[in-house]
Amino acid sequence: MKKVILIGGPPTVGKSYTANKIAKELKLSWISTDTIRGQMRKIVRKEDYPKLFLHENANSNMAIEFLSKKSPKEIVQHQNDESEEVWAGVKALIETDYPWDSFIIEGIAILPHLIKNLKSHKEVKVLFLVDENKERIRKTIFTRGLWDDADKYPDSVKEKEVDWVVEFNKYIKEEAKKYNLPIVEIKDQKGYLKEVKKLIK
Repeated sequence: MKKVILIGGPPTVGKSYTANKIAKELKLSWISTDTIRGQMRKIVRKEDYPKLFLHENANSNMAIEFLSKKSPKEIVQHQNDESEEVWAGVKALIETDYPWDSFIIEGIAILPHLIKNLKSHKEVKVLFLVDENKERIRKTIFTRGLWDDADKYPDSVKEKEVDWVVEFNKYIKEEAKKYNLPIVEIKDQKGYLKEVKKLIK
């Protein structure tokens, strides 16, 4: 049977790393919801998916202003609004007869409440990664940045990113529990990957 593996979670949690490791081991293709979002922006009409284009051409000053003025909860909601529009592309990829027999999709646009309306003849395995270690989140953001290289914008903005990523971890954990979907907490590199492998068998 064809299988689709969905890996959701906040930024910095290791979704891409996990997808890449699992894809290599199982010899599967994988794609990010960021890539799907980029492709959608090329083919859909802005009037049909307005939230998909809100930050399409955002520059550094706009991003800094947005992150500085919004609360962590507002940023999470804003991200989720965009993700719901990206989900249309994710859902289409899962529900249509795509050339890949089995594949992995990872990304921030995979949200617990969206899974319930998914209908597919493929076997769908879903899991959400969460990391509640604030210092690990901070280290990642201050090292690489979220929306640009870390050295290109102020530390005060990076601290705001830390706060909203922490808030998003909390949101994902609560929502996954609400919909009875599996959660894998990042504690150590090997341990969590073993847990992921068990869930996708």
